Amino acid sequence: MAKKYIVDLSKDEKTELVSLTQKGRPGARIIKRANILLLVDSGKPDFEVAELLHTSWLTVLRTRQRYVEGGLDFALNELPRAGRLPKIDDKIETILTTLAQSHPQNGRVRWTLQLEIGRSGLSIKAFSRNNSSAIDTSTSGDRRAGVFLW
Repeated sequence: MAKKYIVDLSKDEKTELVSLTQKGRPGARIIKRANILLLVDSGKPDFEVAELLHTSWLTVLRTRQRYVEGGLDFALNELPRAGRLPKIDDKIETILTTLAQSHPQNGRVRWTLQLEIGRSGLSIKAFSRNNSSAIDTSTSGDRRAGVFLW
């Protein structure tokens, strides 16, 4: 069966990939993809490249495909991942940070959850464990400057 994605690296691309693998600075995935492209360009079959680099033939195929469809940068780098949404938005974080840096009311030593809710005007949901994590902005060991929610 003929290969659908044929890798033909230019001289500049080869030089870039060789220097990338010799530096050791980028992540392991990038170095592995660079090595895949170099070996595939030298004419080695996919299964042999996979065996040499201790990876699957599917990884070799996908790297080859990404190079042909999008070029060198697309083949080496990953697309950004969705990730988890922030637990609190910027507005709530600003309010909590400002509050944490102020002194607690009524001569208290630290902020309590009830004091923070009353002072900030936020709902109890903004402070729930599912929506925010404990914020500690204490400086140089002064416990009065920090907020201890839990």
